[in-house]
Amino acid sequence: MHPEIGPKDEKATASIKTVAIIPARYGSTRLPAKALADICGRPMIEHVYRQASAAASVDSVLVATDDERIARAVTAFGGHSRMTSADHRSGTDRLAEIAHTVGSNLIVNIQVDEPLIQPDMIDAAVAACSNDPTVLMSTLRCPIRHAASLHDPHVVKVAVDRNNYALFFSRGSMGSHQASDRENWAVDKHIGVYVYQRPFLLTLSQLEPTPLERAEKLEQLRVLEHGYRIMTIKTEYDCIGVDTPADLDLVRQLVASETNS
Repeated sequence: MHPEIGPKDEKATASIKTVAIIPARYGSTRLPAKALADICGRPMIEHVYRQASAAASVDSVLVATDDERIARAVTAFGGHSRMTSADHRSGTDRLAEIAHTVGSNLIVNIQVDEPLIQPDMIDAAVAACSNDPTVLMSTLRCPIRHAASLHDPHVVKVAVDRNNYALFFSRGSMGSHQASDRENWAVDKHIGVYVYQRPFLLTLSQLEPTPLERAEKLEQLRVLEHGYRIMTIKTEYDCIGVDTPADLDLVRQLVASETNS
């Protein structure tokens, strides 16, 4: 769960091909200061950083933050951070500020509230863009395993077309009103990892927020509403995004159990 932060974090920016950026705000709406929430003796941001560092496809990891408390925490565990503007409207804008300054082909956006993200998951999302330059953006999805999740607003659902491109994302129920068993559920759970071709990220940051994006509070809908496509990669791994105190308690239990085993 806690691989060492290796020498690749020290690579010069000019040699970076894929950089993973973790946008981290202190003032989270649903769970304030969650980036620094303690999970078995380490802040959540450290768990995410170390998992990203272990991905074979990632050359460098950075935390993008506007808060000195988070920057100090990252420095304390040996990570790297960049201070960004406090005026950004979204995590995408915070990523784009960093993307302007790095010489990478691909930018990976890893959410600060995904401490259980697996390196293999990141590698799968990166492969979708690195293997096909026409894929401007990729993300992850996994099967929904419990019927209650279909109606849980904390679980973001995604519907895809036959080529695995996203049709829609929603926090609400969708595609499930007639389904009585898991085999017929028409949607998957979305996992908050995004990979961008760098030029596309810079373009995306210049696009105006859209009505569906505002209504659902999901930035990825801006991509679809402006007519671009998002490739989705299906994985059997499931992650627990930490949105609530209950989520945080569950993640603590899972990490403690893995550490003890």
